[in-house]
Amino acid sequence: MSSRFSPGRAPIGDVGAALLLIDSRIKGFQSERPEMDPEQHRLIDQFLRSFDSEGANDVLDGACTLIYLYVEWLRQAHEHLERDVIEYVLPYVVGTMRMMTRSIEPETIPTMAGMMVAAAIGVSPTLWRRQYGPWLRAELIALEATVFLLADHINHITEDPDAATRLITDLLNAVTEDLPRSD
Repeated sequence: MSSRFSPGRAPIGDVGAALLLIDSRIKGFQSERPEMDPEQHRLIDQFLRSFDSEGANDVLDGACTLIYLYVEWLRQAHEHLERDVIEYVLPYVVGTMRMMTRSIEPETIPTMAGMMVAAAIGVSPTLWRRQYGPWLRAELIALEATVFLLADHINHITEDPDAATRLITDLLNAVTEDLPRSD
């Protein structure tokens, strides 16, 4: 019997929009200038404002789906090396967020750690988080940082600056190919 928090019961959300935002942050971080180009910042801000509340919730669900997929990939990679993903990845993400004192409020870090642990044990981060009520504004920044740090960790492990993005786009392409055509 599957849990009420099973990933199969969770909404996937707008993974494409969430990935676009994270990939944009990763590309900015990898560039010579880590601060975001003002025009790029304006376009992302405009993009985010184009969502109504339902669309914004879909992007949040998409970000949670990215957490699940990234942690699942990391879990499999670590199990291959006979290591526990929680032991090796969680300290990196939590430790890094603890150093981000200007943007990450410390009280949001346990929620992000809980979401990663949920994903590592096969529980939907989306459904796990929903049991605690609506998202808090401070959690949104921490959520973005969590997805970014997981993606960056995958890129670092693979020594490929696009590995995390490609992982998701390949998965989305495979799913799209399996859908019936509406010709």
